Order: sequence, then structure tokens, then C-alpha cells
Amino acid sequence: MPSILFEIKNSIAFITLNRPEKYNAFNREMSLLLQQKLDECEKSKEVRCVYITGAGKGFSAGQDLSEAIDPNSPEMKKIISEHYNPIIKKIRYLNKPVIAAVNGVAAGAAANIALCCDILVAAKSACFIQAFSKIGLIPDASGSYFLPRLIGFQKASALMMLGDKIFAEEAERIGMIYKFFPDETFTAEAQKIAATVAELPTNGLAYTKMALNKSMQQNLEQQLQTEDELQQKAALTKDFREGVAAFIEKRRPKFTGE
Repeated sequence: MPSILFEIKNSIAFITLNRPEKYNAFNREMSLLLQQKLDECEKSKEVRCVYITGAGKGFSAGQDLSEAIDPNSPEMKKIISEHYNPIIKKIRYLNKPVIAAVNGVAAGAAANIALCCDILVAAKSACFIQAFSKIGLIPDASGSYFLPRLIGFQKASALMMLGDKIFAEEAERIGMIYKFFPDETFTAEAQKIAATVAELPTNGLAYTKMALNKSMQQNLEQQLQTEDELQQKAALTKDFREGVAAFIEKRRPKFTGE
């Protein structure tokens, strides 16, 4: 079986991490294949939303440590620069929304890949672990960037140093994730969110994502300028005209992603 399952259905690209016997731990093959599928989503006109989840009982245990210590496998520098950093950049710069549907444990780099997605939902039994301190490493895969911005410096620092396990209910309460759902309804609820997103104005969502990316580094004046520029682009889309027409005509809009 391939380490990544990929299917496009109803404008949603379903990406499933597929090494369930290893709790979907990342090795080089899976990391590079995930990048390839994200590139396909970027280029595809059919795809309007990307949905990432894990096969089996977990989302992902993070890096496959047997690969990390194998003298014949990539060195840590290569794992970071060729595996995780490109994945994070591709998710953040993808011109479509990316949903992380965390169905079980999300540890280490996998937890941080989920945190960098646009919308993160989790099953109630799912948990997040910054497992790096337990093996003498630092948080990678953008964890030191996104986690403090999501939950605050002090909380993020403690979770990274102590390696506490945070279950989905607590993760929602502290703002780490968008929502959690009961295990028995999780997949249906997560896919319902993806279906909703896939029917929204795709370009408008892409511009929203660009604005949020910019807001991480810019001051107020710069951000206002970014909003001005992106709003002008959004106002030129067919979906904007359709949204206004539907509002005036008091009907449900039919967005095409154009």
C-alpha cells in the first residue's frame, strides 16, 4: 500500500497518511509523497479544499525514529530541510484551505503539521504531544512558530518542555484547535466542514489565507495595505459578484471558485 492515500471527491482532496502499522510515522517516502500530493492540489482546478487525516487509530506519531537513527537514512538536517520545512511551506502557501482532521494521537512533527493547517478539528479521544523534549530535541515543523501564537508563550513553553499530553477537549479550550467532536461522529462532522469550505469562494479564502500569513510579520500599517490590495483582487472575482447578487436576490449563492 502507498504511504499516502489520495482521492478527489466533490472538490475535496482527501489525503490520508497511510502507515497505520507505524501509527503513520513520517519517513522519507511519506514526506516526499505528501509534498507531491500538495503540489497536485495546488495545480488542480478541481480541488477547492484539502483534507488531511490519518489511517487507523492515529493521525501520526511524528518522525519515524528508526529512520532518524539509521546510519543509512537521511541525517537530521536533511529530514528538516527536505521533509518538514517544505511540507509546512506548501500547506501555508497553498492557495486553497487545508483542514487537518486529527483522528487520534498527533505527536511531534505531526502535531505541528496539523497546527499549521487552516482549520484543525479533532476526535474527542485524540491527543497532541510535543514529544521532542523526551528525546533531547527541539520542536520542529514550525511548532515553535505556531504554537505560541495559538495558545500564548507561557503555555507553549511548558508544553514543549514538559511534553504533556493534551486531549482534544482541552486543546479546544485553550485555542489550540478549532473544534473537537465525539469519536463516533468525528469523521462525518469533519467532512461536513470540508464540504462547506469547498462550496465557499475559493479565491476569497485564498486571499484570507494570504492576509493571515502576512499578519504574522507585519505592523498595522503594513497589514492595512495588504488588506487593501487583497480586497481589490477579491472584488474582481466572479464569486464576489455572485455573492452580492445572491444577497440582493435573497437566494443561496452558487460559487464556482472563480
